[in-house]
Amino acid sequence: MSENIKKNLLKVREMTIEDAEETAQIEAENFSKPWKQKDFEDAVRSKNTLYMVIENQDEIIGYAGMWLVLDEGEITNVSIKKSCWGQRAGTHLMEEFLKEAEKRGGTSFFLEVRESNLRARKLYRSFGFEEIDVRKKFYEEPVEDGIVMCKR
Repeated sequence: MSENIKKNLLKVREMTIEDAEETAQIEAENFSKPWKQKDFEDAVRSKNTLYMVIENQDEIIGYAGMWLVLDEGEITNVSIKKSCWGQRAGTHLMEEFLKEAEKRGGTSFFLEVRESNLRARKLYRSFGFEEIDVRKKFYEEPVEDGIVMCKR
């Protein structure tokens, strides 16, 4: 079932512990080795992280997270509900997420993405990320290379 997204109804905010169950469900929908609810709870509790959710009419439809140390951010996960793909929710989330990371002092950002995830790679490139390296057999289930991307 496709959800109808209206950009003026989208809201991006910092993730709370109460959001962990919903974000874990979205994670499980999109990843072969998903984080669990406790992983999100632990990440939100950490002082060196930035985790944000995107809502459509008060329903969480996606999230993004990173470890932020000094001026460097390591993006750990970005995910949008499959029913919302292709409606620019990921673009809106990344805009707000990177703005907040920069407000907190981030000047360079890194991430790994599956080689076959062309949709995500295109999104990241649209925000100025460049492909800088390949990590052979980085992912499991299925085994696949990871593309390292960086934005400075």
